[in-house]
Amino acid sequence: MTKQTLTQLEQHELFLSRHIGPNETQQQEMLNYVGAESLEDLTAQTVPGSIRLPQELTIGDSCGEAEGTAYIRIIADKNKVFKSYIGMGYYGTEVPNVILRNVFENPGWYTAYTPYQPEIAQGRLEAILNFQQVSMDLTGLDLASASLLDEATAAAEAMAMAKRVSKAKKANIFFVADDVFPQTLDVVQTRAECFGFEVIVGPAEEAANYELFGALFQYTNRHGEITDNTELFAKLAEKKAIVTVAADIMSLVLLKSPGSMGADIVFGSAQRFGVPMGYGGPHAAFFVARDAHKRSMPGRIIGVSKDTRGNKALRMAMQTREQHIRREKANSNICTAQILLANMASFYAVFHGAVGLKNIASRINRLTDILAVGLKAKGVELVNNTWFDTVSLKGLDVDAVNARALAAEMNLRIDADGIVGISLDETTTREDIAQLFDVILGEGHKLDVTAIDTDIINGAAFGEGKGSIPAELIRHDKILSHPTFSSYQSETEMMRYIKRLENKDLALNHSMISLGSCTMKLNAAVEMLPVSWPEFANMHPFCPLDQAEGYTQLINELSDFLVNITGYDAVCIQPNSGAQGEYAGLLAIKKYHESRGDGHRDICLIPQSAHGTNPASAQLAGMKVVVTACDKDGNVDLEDLRAKAAELADSLSCIMITYPSTHGVYEESISEICDIVHQHGGQVYLDGANMNAQVGLTSPGFIGADVSHLNLHKTFAIPHGGGGPGMGPIGIKKHLAPFVAGHQIVKPGRESDNNGAVSAAPYGSASILPISWMYIKLLGTKGVKQSTQMALLNANYVMKKLSGHYPVLFTGRNDRVAHECIIDLRPLKETSGVTEMDIAKRLNDYGFHAPTMSFPVAGTLMIEPTESESKVELDRFVEAMISIRGEIAKVEAGEWPSDNNPLHNAPHTLADIMDSEFDSRPYSREEAVFPSAAVKANKFWPTVNRIDDVYGDRNLMCSCVPLSDYE
Repeated sequence: MTKQTLTQLEQHELFLSRHIGPNETQQQEMLNYVGAESLEDLTAQTVPGSIRLPQELTIGDSCGEAEGTAYIRIIADKNKVFKSYIGMGYYGTEVPNVILRNVFENPGWYTAYTPYQPEIAQGRLEAILNFQQVSMDLTGLDLASASLLDEATAAAEAMAMAKRVSKAKKANIFFVADDVFPQTLDVVQTRAECFGFEVIVGPAEEAANYELFGALFQYTNRHGEITDNTELFAKLAEKKAIVTVAADIMSLVLLKSPGSMGADIVFGSAQRFGVPMGYGGPHAAFFVARDAHKRSMPGRIIGVSKDTRGNKALRMAMQTREQHIRREKANSNICTAQILLANMASFYAVFHGAVGLKNIASRINRLTDILAVGLKAKGVELVNNTWFDTVSLKGLDVDAVNARALAAEMNLRIDADGIVGISLDETTTREDIAQLFDVILGEGHKLDVTAIDTDIINGAAFGEGKGSIPAELIRHDKILSHPTFSSYQSETEMMRYIKRLENKDLALNHSMISLGSCTMKLNAAVEMLPVSWPEFANMHPFCPLDQAEGYTQLINELSDFLVNITGYDAVCIQPNSGAQGEYAGLLAIKKYHESRGDGHRDICLIPQSAHGTNPASAQLAGMKVVVTACDKDGNVDLEDLRAKAAELADSLSCIMITYPSTHGVYEESISEICDIVHQHGGQVYLDGANMNAQVGLTSPGFIGADVSHLNLHKTFAIPHGGGGPGMGPIGIKKHLAPFVAGHQIVKPGRESDNNGAVSAAPYGSASILPISWMYIKLLGTKGVKQSTQMALLNANYVMKKLSGHYPVLFTGRNDRVAHECIIDLRPLKETSGVTEMDIAKRLNDYGFHAPTMSFPVAGTLMIEPTESESKVELDRFVEAMISIRGEIAKVEAGEWPSDNNPLHNAPHTLADIMDSEFDSRPYSREEAVFPSAAVKANKFWPTVNRIDDVYGDRNLMCSCVPLSDYE
């Protein structure tokens, strides 16, 4: 026996074998089956030689989990976690440990996908319905979304929605109060420029002086002031303007709701409901509007419907508003929400309940009262006379105060005009107030927290019956009165409630999720661990840059990795979803053309096979969409492209194209496509949705593209979270680098610093970037390439296994597919009446989430197994699909009626097999729920039968249902 070297025994590449599903023996079996000698041989058969990289990437060697963890620990320790009083939409919070451990750190919650298959997603749908209920109760409005990306992008969505629904059709002005958070104004102005809206910024009371379609106000404002705008909102309503309000979720526990003041749209960040600051995110934004405007709402909405047994069941409502259906006519380009974070916020509300939340909010307000009363007693002048959690001070020696604050390891908000802001939060203690007195006043002030508290209680501080919150703005209506919010205050009950909901959902910790174009790969535990570390979790995004050296290093190293992988010259990390990345990339193209005097270039060519987000993003960026044809093989029709590029050459801005194509093949002509567009003055946007088939083999930059977004939540292992978070940084060639997103608060010294922002925080959802950093660091040059090759092998293995039973719609060279394949179900529908929906639901009975249904071609399933799935799991999926084909054959032969068979009635529940009337069905209980030996060994039980989508939209209900409906 040959002895191994020490290097071999150290197993630096062990993580690679953990990440990739099939072992070496299984890989060779699979290669033999598909007709390839090796992974390199398969790659050569599949990927056009003209686009293969001429050299290997230079990421570095693979490393072990312990080594990678130790390195990122060194990086994390470079962050200085000071006590933050900066506020401005980001606050310290206590994440309940029962939620931290059982939701945030639980793959049953973070590895699930957007609930397009609601029968196997009832748990997170209920959690999101709770979030919507919280949002509606606190804002006083009728209909809430399932979450948006952050407060600032929600403001931009509110502006766009205001334009859609306002009856002041000739108005083109959107008013923004001058006390709105600056990052929100930044994002709104960037979006308004694309739409051609005029933004006027001024004192709130001047809003009614203009002919507007909408207006934006902050409640409470950036200085902490609380204002009753009821009369102002009424004046704006008379002028047919839509009133939008950015609200603080914790303050709304105590304050009069904006809806009762007359607001039409209310939104804000739910971050301080138990979600760490994370240097900017990810956080869920709530978004609520009047029922009259429901068809114009952006993003997902969870609604109540019923299943075939008549039981209440939850689903995503009104999906016809969304980008994947309406394309450039959609309300928004939003594809990813922030479901995991919205779930955390909803569980926070459930765990604390109305009583607990009022206690937390009242404590924050009392501590703010004590701080303000004490400072005023010592002659400090306050900018604001009312407050919930924030006081702004003027007339101080700012430099001296800030020096004392930094010495005490605390960050205050220091405005350019010399105002010092202090925002308190759930983590603030009486000891913190005493320390703040020392910092603001210097030692020897003799203020006593307990004594001031006594004065406030007995009325000596404010006067009898008065306080920091005006009487007319104190909330008197009940909130969170649904039993869900008063039933789980013990940790035992809360733990069981979370587990009960988790058990209703199918996630990657149960089985493969083979959604095409979604890349549901392993989210390794070692990659996830640093996200919970306080050095990453508890950083304010606007803290001084010298306190964020660890984040700076991590972002720079990740950017270098991505530059190497993509073949681009630079990366902008800010976009916090794939759709935001598309928008940001198109903005860079738009600004580039304008800088050259070509601002008239506004045509975006998009192949007809493109994902609906592409045309929706183009519209968002102020471009006009022209669709180009595809040929019978699913490739871009070059003649049609040439003709349209030539015809539109004077106004051509860009093309948006996905590679490999959305049909799952490497198009041979991709470089030629780039050349055609460049020859006619356009830029090439290469959608990075399918980067999992490129890494280490080719790259967008090498192919000839100018800009791409990268779905870090696909290719680079950030989990999907049941519908978010995501990250969509963009890679760009150097000529576009000056035109990417900037930020008005954090300016690290880049050429793009002063450009408009696309997200609230300068680095988007920064706290999840360690996941992608760890993924690339651990795999190294060899590992990322082999992961791509294994994605090709797994896809071709599944394709060949299924090809004898289902037609494969598109293949490329040598009859190969890329990392995904499309099977055509339309012929089966003609012969049997069995639909793609029937097959999708029947897969639930076999314990699988269905592949992507009817995209990019109606009547098909698109299957993407990823590199992380083992041969055993692939074979189990193949077995299920072949078994389903056998069931269809029985329908074709007339053995089972077309309207009464296991596919038509899928999915099956426990209620079905317990039903005495089941015996009238032409198939057995065992055929219904245990159709294979693998299912018997590990059964997943859907908790509802097939859901009635039409009923749900016709009888729209988007709030918590009575508990009796579940009995």
